[in-house]
Amino acid sequence: MSTRTRRHALLLIPALAAVPTVAAAQHGAGVSAVLERARAAMGGGRAWNAIRGLHEVGTEGGRPYERWLDFLRWGERVETGAGPGKVIQGYNGYGLWWLPLSTPWPPGTQQELLARARSDAFFGAYGYLFTGRFDMRSTLLGVRTGGGRSFDVVRVHPEHGEPRELWFDRRTDLLGRIVDGRAQQPRTLEYSDYRRVGRVLLPFHVTTTGGGLAQPLERQLDKVEIITPDRALFSLPAAPVTPPAARPRRP
Repeated sequence: MSTRTRRHALLLIPALAAVPTVAAAQHGAGVSAVLERARAAMGGGRAWNAIRGLHEVGTEGGRPYERWLDFLRWGERVETGAGPGKVIQGYNGYGLWWLPLSTPWPPGTQQELLARARSDAFFGAYGYLFTGRFDMRSTLLGVRTGGGRSFDVVRVHPEHGEPRELWFDRRTDLLGRIVDGRAQQPRTLEYSDYRRVGRVLLPFHVTTTGGGLAQPLERQLDKVEIITPDRALFSLPAAPVTPPAARPRRP
């Protein structure tokens, strides 16, 4: 893989965002109470604080789906499809990449794609439950209704990422919906089929609508395991080194 080809496979986050900073959550009035209830409903603070990462296996849109998440630092890796059609996307907090190299970038500017990847990693790892771990800002938007249910809605904006709305069911305190505010094509993720994984409660089914999709995209997980992820998973693999050709021996 040439240096030029690897550069086209990798988007680097701006230097300002790449510099580590001390986490500083800024929560509006009422937000902490909503998040505390959600954390308690999903297993409690001690159980969540013990998690280092997750590994998910299932299907999305009928295709094989696998994802790794880092709960301590920005990190997400998603593999979809199988065989020659498999696509891998990775984000390590500094760079966003795809394999194979011929994979077309999704719509959006480089800055928008990086912000989206950062938020995907943050919300995938339930970063909003760790108020002292990641830089974020949040606001309580109030009570909204949908599908016959009432929700406490919180807007969370991770630093250098996209803001998204979190809808927590007021009856169960579980996350029921995430709405992202992409300019002209907002996307909604509906969460259901909560199951125990160790000491925490996690959704095994996600339905995505909007965002330019022609029809709902269904993700069904078959297995979720708590892991300590290898950080190498989230970085673009190094180009293989070709050893120099051996010189022929003199007779």
